[in-house]
Amino acid sequence: MKVVDCFKDRPVISFEVFPPRPNASEAALNRFYSSLDVLADLDPAYISVTYGAGGSDNHASTLRLCRYIKEHYGIESVPHLPGLEFTAETLPDYLDALTHAGVENVLALRGDLPATGQPHGPFQHASDLVTAVKAAGDFNIIGACYPDVHPEAPSLAIDVAHLKEKVAAGTSQLITQLFFENDHFYHFLDAVDEAGIAVPVQAGIMPVITAHMVERMATMCGVGLPPKFAKMMRHYADNKVALRDAGVAYAVDQIVDLLSEGVDGIHLYTMDNPIVTKRICSAIKTLI
Repeated sequence: MKVVDCFKDRPVISFEVFPPRPNASEAALNRFYSSLDVLADLDPAYISVTYGAGGSDNHASTLRLCRYIKEHYGIESVPHLPGLEFTAETLPDYLDALTHAGVENVLALRGDLPATGQPHGPFQHASDLVTAVKAAGDFNIIGACYPDVHPEAPSLAIDVAHLKEKVAAGTSQLITQLFFENDHFYHFLDAVDEAGIAVPVQAGIMPVITAHMVERMATMCGVGLPPKFAKMMRHYADNKVALRDAGVAYAVDQIVDLLSEGVDGIHLYTMDNPIVTKRICSAIKTLI
């Protein structure tokens, strides 16, 4: 099933998970799959799987988990597909493997820049990858977008112009990078509408688990931390449980506002934390 069809019954709720590391202990694997059981019971429209988890097993670990999610839970899985990790020769083989596993959806990304700061290979932009995937098979292609503007883009207008190219190449739906100010998301949607981009846009929400994690992600992704959010992190910095509870409340507040404004969907960055994800889903279940 192509998950873009889920938007006929909006809003769509979906999750992101990280595959276990190739050298994970048996105890760690048991914890992961127990967590996955909890997430699956929350009945997401689909679960996206990040690309690998370190080491040389990136392709295989993502593929294995996508196959497991589909076969074990009957939930659509969406592998992250970073273009900089593939060549013109390796991409078709991986796409064939996904097809044989019953995977019909991919999240097409450029991927993180290497240490040199210079992209390499044939897929230096996400739109290049989208074009190749579109030509290779009948995949539903999801793309990323940035309410706080892509860190490498000089302006929102230029960022949205590149996004329009990606959609024109064959992207049928979008997931935003995390953001903490809904007004930024609404301003971004206005720019998307003005550009004539007419595909579903899911809001990517990351609940706070630790202050370090959020600060690292925000810095890496160029996401601004609003004063209210920063104050919350400072106030509860020395109390992990209180910070987690405050973070859940903040995420729920964001989602309630987004749902009331008619958002196409919510994509929760679960950080493989089923307790936090379950609490958020329980808080919003009557609103969907």
